[in-house]
Amino acid sequence: MLLLLLTQLLNSLAFAMLLFLLALGLSLIFGVARVVNLAHGAFYLLGAYLGLALGASLGSFWLALVLVPLLVGLLGVLVERFLLRGLHGRELEQVLITIGLGFILADLLRAFFGAAIRSVPPPAELAGPLFLGSFIYPKYPLFVLAMGVLLFLLVRLLLARTPFGVQVRAVTADPGMASTLGIQPARVSLLTFGIGTALAGLGGVVGAPMIALAPGLDAQMTLFALIVVVIGGLGRIEGAFWGAILVGLVDGFGRLFLPQLAMFLIFALMALVLALKPEGLLGRRMA
Repeated sequence: MLLLLLTQLLNSLAFAMLLFLLALGLSLIFGVARVVNLAHGAFYLLGAYLGLALGASLGSFWLALVLVPLLVGLLGVLVERFLLRGLHGRELEQVLITIGLGFILADLLRAFFGAAIRSVPPPAELAGPLFLGSFIYPKYPLFVLAMGVLLFLLVRLLLARTPFGVQVRAVTADPGMASTLGIQPARVSLLTFGIGTALAGLGGVVGAPMIALAPGLDAQMTLFALIVVVIGGLGRIEGAFWGAILVGLVDGFGRLFLPQLAMFLIFALMALVLALKPEGLLGRRMA
């Protein structure tokens, strides 16, 4: 029983770090660009299918892991520049545009790759189990877990110690004041939107060996990312991290002990957090 609980704990934390990759990008986009990006799961799915295609054609998962976020991030920059630039502060239009964009991307992916469910194998270096005495556990979820923690630390360092991080924090806090100090909020928002979508693409490449690719996965991942961001607090990196851990644990152990109520438990957690702290666990209360 103890080994089963430990296995499920690691599974839950690995899934939580995958959700963190998604929620981190969504949180950055909302916090800086003030865009409600409901196409975020479609960027995840795009990254997953591009990772599958490039990994097969190049013969390297690691090359795909580098190239796919760059390609998806470039698409994100184009979307922000040509579709969303004039819609800042207009939430209804943002929602409609990004929902439509998500449908278009999902349909294009279905047209190119088909509607069959696809399982993606992990890279050879991370295939197979890790033996720790009597405990046996797959290597790949541990890689995802370590990658999520490392990315959290790197992003915190980036925001705290680099000039671009200072600009991001300034635009997040007060775009008008940041503009008077010589910072260009439009440029920072553009770059941040690209980074956020690149993180979704990265999540797709990393998540494909864990979650089989299928039509509808984009909507599912968008929903999970929104739940994580709402629980953790809009625009907060730390909130996305701890919110992802909470959602991952509730989902993992809910599927183990109450499989029919797993999604209900996640929504119940979100409702409880919103009832007690409407701004999220680590969010700032809005005036």
